[in-house]
Amino acid sequence: MLIRRETPADVPAVQAVTSAAFARPGTTGEVTEARLLTELRACDAWLPALSLVACEGPGGDVLGHVVCTRGHVGAAPVLALGPLSVRPGDQRRGVGHALVHTVLGAADALGEPLVALLGSPAYYARFGFRPSAEYRITPPVPEWDAHFQVRALSAHDAGIRGTFAYPEPFDRV
Repeated sequence: MLIRRETPADVPAVQAVTSAAFARPGTTGEVTEARLLTELRACDAWLPALSLVACEGPGGDVLGHVVCTRGHVGAAPVLALGPLSVRPGDQRRGVGHALVHTVLGAADALGEPLVALLGSPAYYARFGFRPSAEYRITPPVPEWDAHFQVRALSAHDAGIRGTFAYPEPFDRV
């Protein structure tokens, strides 16, 4: 498996993987997470260096995708992780694990202070994510508290506190 930056040629495959990963039985139409990716790519919060794909090898099929976009805690720029998508037939094979480790390493190398996400604490704790309350960061929706998490990076500043704000496209989906 190779993990690399997404290229423009990857976009259709990434959309297909995301649609398949988040498809809900009995529903039709565009998958919310795929629409979110389209809208994120068109906004100022998009960070191309943090949009990564997992492939079967050089030139191989896209197995999965992860992205971090620009979020904020107050005026402080931070990152929002998600969506994370893995092709259904390749789930539980370490693809998502590799993608998250790689995007966290890339974010750290870029000097980002922290990454926030809404997700399963049981899954994301293995990557060092902790409940956001431990960092005095609150989710944008109070009901998310049990699943809203933060991963501090090397450039973390303990003074970054307050309510997390996702990029604007998250508000529409």
